Amino acid sequence: MQLKTDIMAHKKQKNNIDKLSFEEAIKELTDIVGKIEQGRIPLQDSLEQYEKGMALIKQCRTILQKAEERIEKITKEEQEDSKCDNRQEKDPDELFK
Repeated sequence: MQLKTDIMAHKKQKNNIDKLSFEEAIKELTDIVGKIEQGRIPLQDSLEQYEKGMALIKQCRTILQKAEERIEKITKEEQEDSKCDNRQEKDPDELFK
């Protein structure tokens, strides 16, 4: 019964982490690291916090990856727009032929 409860709690925690913003995840991660480094929590709790920390790191990486993909898309679109602008600037008479 305890294992089932632990699994359900883990899934709930994962869902909550997936909803965090980058800044929220970093803050929680910083808090966890501080607690572990100061030795303020027992070993079992440290392990649970470590596991949560790893999930927070994964969430941060996912957010950063999405941001990077968005930046690449914006950059690509800007470069394509710039190429179109350059073609129009080089030969404006082509519009009237």
